[in-house]
Amino acid sequence: MNSQKGIDRYRAIWISDIHLGTKGCQAEYLLDFLKHTESDYLYLVGDIIDIWRMKRSWSWKQSHNDVLQKLLRKARKGTKVMFLPGNHDEMFRGFLGENFGQIEVRDEHIHVTRDGRRFLILHGDQYDVVVKYNKWLALVGDSAYNLALTLNTHFNQIRRFLGYPYWSLSAYLKNKAKRAVEFIGNFEHALADEASKRGVDGIICGHIHKAEMKQIGDVMYCNDGDWVESCTALVEHPDGRMEILNWAEVRHLTFA
Repeated sequence: MNSQKGIDRYRAIWISDIHLGTKGCQAEYLLDFLKHTESDYLYLVGDIIDIWRMKRSWSWKQSHNDVLQKLLRKARKGTKVMFLPGNHDEMFRGFLGENFGQIEVRDEHIHVTRDGRRFLILHGDQYDVVVKYNKWLALVGDSAYNLALTLNTHFNQIRRFLGYPYWSLSAYLKNKAKRAVEFIGNFEHALADEASKRGVDGIICGHIHKAEMKQIGDVMYCNDGDWVESCTALVEHPDGRMEILNWAEVRHLTFA
């Protein structure tokens, strides 16, 4: 950490599932994170802008503009920024190989850590059977999920008024639901199997809003989480060590 400037320096950072354009987006938390971190590589692992939701209704605050401007500014100042679209911003998959303000668009990418490990990076919706084969069901589920996020926002407004830090009610409920837990487990193993088939050491994804880093067989499975529930990021330290950061806990943030 650069104590003089209060900036944490990493070799690589992965963030996903920001869902700009929705009420559940925690853009202020993300801005604080982007302000206090720097890296050589910054990977945007899908669902950055929620095109799905914005087709029906949307909520775009100044802070959402600020997030985009901050990302573009990092790219201009030398950070290698890569955008790997997800299912909520899948329209950008029509621009693979293009650059937007020095931000490169790719479907997937292999990242090599400082200690030589090879990680496959992709959003992950490609291995979600609901999204892949029953998109109408995914859209219905998305509406229910956004309701849960709205409740989560009001819940944290009350916590802030009482002086308590951010805590995700929606994430807690999801982790307690048996079918959700089973889905997450199946998803994790599907991604780990794909990484094993590709002969890489690990896989990094987003999509399910569940930050995780664990060994599954011969593969290191990493999920960077999200910025609507858990406010998490995956980082690679200068020596190659990987870590999940829960930014709300790191900074003791209390705003909703």
